[in-house]
Formats: sequence, structure tokens, C-alpha cells
Amino acid sequence: MLEPLPPPSVFTATSAYSLAGVAGIALVASTAARTLLPKNAPWQDRVTFIWLTFDALIHFIFEGSFLALSTFGRTVNASSGVFADMWREYAAADARWGTADPTVVSLELLTVLGAGPIAIFIVYQIVKRDPTRHYWIIVLSTAEIYGGWMTFCPEWLIGSPSLDTSNPLFLWVYLIFMNSIWVVIPVWLMYDSYTHIASSLRSAQSGKLLKVE
Repeated sequence: MLEPLPPPSVFTATSAYSLAGVAGIALVASTAARTLLPKNAPWQDRVTFIWLTFDALIHFIFEGSFLALSTFGRTVNASSGVFADMWREYAAADARWGTADPTVVSLELLTVLGAGPIAIFIVYQIVKRDPTRHYWIIVLSTAEIYGGWMTFCPEWLIGSPSLDTSNPLFLWVYLIFMNSIWVVIPVWLMYDSYTHIASSLRSAQSGKLLKVE
């Protein structure tokens, strides 16, 4: 009688270095904020700077490596190397990332080539204290939220055959946490920038009314 196969490990060496890489990028973003922003910078600017630096680095390093492994006939599942192992780990949670799914690749092209550079531009604007950054924050946040929706909605509509939610790490860390932060934080950023833009417009309108009177 055949021995039953042992259950797959919840946490592997690949899981460890993948999450360590994310933590390392967060540390770099936090260090950059301490270095480049004045000590009296508003906490909102500090949080925004850290998030957008983290955001850009994740897009360029992690998601950029995915594009390199998923274009011109390549796939993550057929590739080798550290980044291929990392993306195969994620593809165990969402199989589309292992097979160069065209919808996922299309969204990642926009993310790496569009969202990443915009995030860096906004970081520069924060350092320069340029208030026009609030327009770009809303543009970027809208794109991030839309990207998250288009990543998962097509899958949900057909019953999520590519998603594996049996592993707690896959479900709670890879699928829920790692994707929900790209919804929750952009929503907050949009609200914060909306308050700045609305306040400025109301002040400008009040000034014009006073001049008319």
C-alpha cells in the first residue's frame, strides 16, 4: 500500500527570502524618508513618501523581474533563478503568474512602465514640496486600485480556478495582504490629496468672491 504524501510545507526557504526581500525594500524606503525629508515634515508626507518609494521599488525589482520572465515566449514556470523561484512560490497561490497569463502581463506592463515612474516622480515632488503632487497621487492611486480590480475580477467571475486558498500563507499573506495594501493605502492617499485640492480650490474661490465684493 502506498504511503500518503506529506502535506506541502506552509513556509519554505523561498517564502523566507521573498518576504525578507519585501521587508528589505520597506527598510530602504523608511531610511530614504529619514534621509531626504526634513524632521518637521508632516506625518502624511512622510507616510506617503515611504509608501511610494516602497511601491516604486516593488514595481521595478519584483514585478520588473516578472515581466522579464513572462515576455517574448518566456514563462515563470519554465525559468530558473532566484526571481523565478520567488514567482513560482506566488504562482502556487495564483497559477496565472506562472504561465504568463496575458491579462496579468498586460497589467504588469502598465504597472512597471507607468506606475513605477509616476511613483518616483511624486517622491521627487514631495522632497521639493511641490503641491501639484496631489494631482499625480490621485492619478496613480486610481490606476493602482483599477489594476487590483482587473487582476482579480476576471478570475472571480469564472470561479477562481487559478487561486489556491488551502495554504494559510498563500491565502492570508500572498493573496489577501499583499494585494489589499495596494487598495487600502491608495484609497487613503486619494482622500488625503482630495482634501488638499478641495481646500485650495475653496480658498481660491473665497478669494475671488471677496475681490468681487
